[in-house]
Amino acid sequence: MPHATAPQSSTPLYVNDGLLSPEGIGFLQPSSPSEPLDDLRRRFERDGYLFLKGLLPRDDVLKAREAYFTLLAPSGVLAADTLPVDGIFDDEKDKLDFPGMYVIPITSKGAGSTDGNGRPRGGLFVDLALQAHAEPWYKDEFCKHPALRSFIAKLTGWGDDTLSLARSLLRNNTPHNKAIGVHYDQIFLRHGEDTSITAWVPMGDVALDGGGLIYLESGHTLGREIETNFFNKAKQTGLTDEEAKNAFNKNMTSGGLLADGPKEFAEERRLKWLVTEYEAGDVVLHTPYTVRSGS
Repeated sequence: MPHATAPQSSTPLYVNDGLLSPEGIGFLQPSSPSEPLDDLRRRFERDGYLFLKGLLPRDDVLKAREAYFTLLAPSGVLAADTLPVDGIFDDEKDKLDFPGMYVIPITSKGAGSTDGNGRPRGGLFVDLALQAHAEPWYKDEFCKHPALRSFIAKLTGWGDDTLSLARSLLRNNTPHNKAIGVHYDQIFLRHGEDTSITAWVPMGDVALDGGGLIYLESGHTLGREIETNFFNKAKQTGLTDEEAKNAFNKNMTSGGLLADGPKEFAEERRLKWLVTEYEAGDVVLHTPYTVRSGS
């Protein structure tokens, strides 16, 4: 499968279970939103993702980033004498007091669960990070950005029938904490149809080793195979569709993941993780079965 080539990076790329080998790394293929829609549709169907450069206005993304870190600032997460828009972590603080969002249940309290490091969640940082999901600048402006909705409406042909699912996760990934493990979206949306498209939008520039999402080579094919194989086996045992869905959910890891360790997951299947640098304004669209992970 063709993917963009890039000069061999000397930057070490770590995931939850260690250092990725150079042989285990590929690169996401960038696309321009101005390319012919038929070409973009074929690429999306072939690769299971579209890495769109500059789909959103950079200033709009940075405005949302500034609002987010301004909201989080009272928790003490930011380094002293730095601007909220820069989002610079205070490395004198205990990283475990600022856990990532990836397995937090979206509830009104947002506390009482445990993070990927085994430490109880809670406190002002978690409460504010959860609160951000309900802020108008996020749920009404950023998530419903007209440039994003317009592009998806044209790409899919849904037109005026394009709807924004009222479910999103504003992830954070503080330095040296665990990142989200291996997953695909249908795991979390199993009681709905598999016709959705997810937009992953980095809220700022992300260096190659800055914690951006990485995508598994041929991951959309693998994800669909995993889902189909499980349901076929479940049906053979006499389970109803509802029972099969619940059984599959119970066989995920505690956070609803395929695996915690991306390195081992890819090596066992002899597949590469596709990586890239991101810039504010970039968007990745992917299918409900596209397998990916944090880094």
